[in-house]
Parts: sequence; structure tokens; C-alpha cells
Amino acid sequence: MRIVEIVIDTSAILAVIGEQPEKADLVRLTRGATLVAPASVHWEVGNALSAMFKPKAIGIKEALQLLEAYAAIPIRMAEVDLKQAVELSARLKVYAYDAYVLACAINQRAPLLTLDGGLRERARELKLDVLEANTR
Repeated sequence: MRIVEIVIDTSAILAVIGEQPEKADLVRLTRGATLVAPASVHWEVGNALSAMFKPKAIGIKEALQLLEAYAAIPIRMAEVDLKQAVELSARLKVYAYDAYVLACAINQRAPLLTLDGGLRERARELKLDVLEANTR
């Protein structure tokens, strides 16, 4: 059975646009699928890039290149019910951003692709399908 939709989180997106070792496997896992994410992922990508300015890990030129790479990834943004996300956040003791991703996977009935170990564990607690990327 071929997976039609995959819910992707910020950690996986950053690994792809940042040319991390997991990129090849992430691309392989998502080939032919429609990527879906909560709209919050857009702001999380911006937040992650801005966090890299403080330790001078990247400059504005690199950040803008990463944003171009992000913009080239076709991701369908899905609405997430805020009440559902807050309830998940309280129940699982996770930040709202993680709850948005989990709610998205529940509502889309789609597997989750993340490199975040904590999010992966919470997804498994909810009996969600989780795709595993090989780390090299």
C-alpha cells in the first residue's frame, strides 16, 4: 500500500533544507506522497532559523537560502482545531506546537514523519503511525 499523505514536522523539514545526513532518507520516505503540516510549522521554521542567529550558527544570507529551500517544498497546510490541540497538550504534557502536529496527524489519518524523539514517543502513545528515517 502506498502512503498518499504524510504529516511532516519542523525537525524533518529543517534536516532536509539544512542538508543534514537524514535528508536522503527523508526524501526517499516522502517520494510520491503529499506532505501535510499544521500551519504553525511555517512559523516554527522561522523561529528555528532565528534561534540560529544568536550563537552565530548562520547569518541572514544563509537563513534566506534556507527559506528559499523551504519554500520549494510542496506542503499542504492543514487547519488544526485549537481546542483539540490544547487538550492534547495538557494530556500529553507537550508544547502546543507538538500538539498541533499530533492533532494534524490524527485528523488527516496520516503517518507522522519527525526526527524529534519526544514527539515520536507521544505519537506512539496515541497509536499513530510513525515513519522512521535512518540517521547516518
